[in-house]
Amino acid sequence: MGASVAWHLAQLGLTNIVLLEREAQLATGSTGRNAGGVRHQFSHPANIDLSLESIAMMARFEEVVGTPIDFHQDGYLFLLSKAAHVATFLKNVQLQKSRGVDVQWLSPAEAQALAPGLDVTGVKGATYCAADGVADPNGVTVGFAKGAQAKGAEVIRDTEVTGIRLDGNRVVEVQTSRGHIATPLVVNAAGPWAKAIGRMCGIDVPVEPERRHIFIASPPGGSSWDEGANTGRVPKNKLLVIDFDTSFYFHREGGGLLFGMGDPDEKPGFDITVRWDFLPKVIEVAMQRLPALADAAVSHAWAGLYEMTPDHNPIIGPSSEVEGFYTIAGFSGHGFQHAPAAGRILADLITGRDPKFDLAPFTLDRFSGRIVAGEANVV
Repeated sequence: MGASVAWHLAQLGLTNIVLLEREAQLATGSTGRNAGGVRHQFSHPANIDLSLESIAMMARFEEVVGTPIDFHQDGYLFLLSKAAHVATFLKNVQLQKSRGVDVQWLSPAEAQALAPGLDVTGVKGATYCAADGVADPNGVTVGFAKGAQAKGAEVIRDTEVTGIRLDGNRVVEVQTSRGHIATPLVVNAAGPWAKAIGRMCGIDVPVEPERRHIFIASPPGGSSWDEGANTGRVPKNKLLVIDFDTSFYFHREGGGLLFGMGDPDEKPGFDITVRWDFLPKVIEVAMQRLPALADAAVSHAWAGLYEMTPDHNPIIGPSSEVEGFYTIAGFSGHGFQHAPAAGRILADLITGRDPKFDLAPFTLDRFSGRIVAGEANVV
């Protein structure tokens, strides 16, 4: 988010920018730990619109930004087994189509034909969008950052923000582990740590960190799933399959298979150590949907953090309490894929341009009233 905002601001001529990164390298936090999925299949119209703009930009990323990225549009396949989910997704399909998304409703047999090796026992229906896919989080982040630097922006790594100084209700300075920076404007793009940044100037940013695991599986013997003996056991392309009822998902990653699943018992926190005792629960579900995983070997695993808001929609825009404080965080698991559009929208707001986007669902102030319908398609 920070790199995208910096790039878009630089394109608008605002180049007196400092992008602060706590880690030694960009994209080594939650950005670099996600599965890289990009999809149009959301339940909230504002998120569908973010996807339309963001994925279109990713498809032209090298042309627009100047950096090549790994980008595959092999589709997302949602599997639905509960009648309530079928009814909801049928409505979602109509909404998505009304926004210009080419999404299909599939029978279980049609879903199985798309994903070799898939077991569709109990599945009542599925949705598929061929324009969904998988992209490279590191490439997108570094591409935006380099593009911003080329215009004059400064990227400072290995530097932690320790405070924000106000003059009355105005931002005047950011304090860091390497000195202070005078500034009238701060963009809070701290992801799971957005709440802590908000507290520095007395603002409640309701973002909570939630650990999610990713595992990589190899076939027996540690070979590649592309070898002849494994033909038909798993998809050959990067189609991302999601069993919506359980949140189990998988897609091909090189010669291996990337998979994961949300833990309903996970409590908010910043711990990103891998809970290996959680793996058997995932495998139990995984074997039912993709039997090839029954004798697969998990070669490695990692965990990252979702940045969750109460309604699972992001916060994009200024604070009404502190002048010069903006937030772009809380994307609840779909942040990377929305970074291009979200960064453009916030850059427009900062420079006084009309973003041509209804930001009512994303304002920070929405949490002071009754929470309205948010995003339901969180995986």
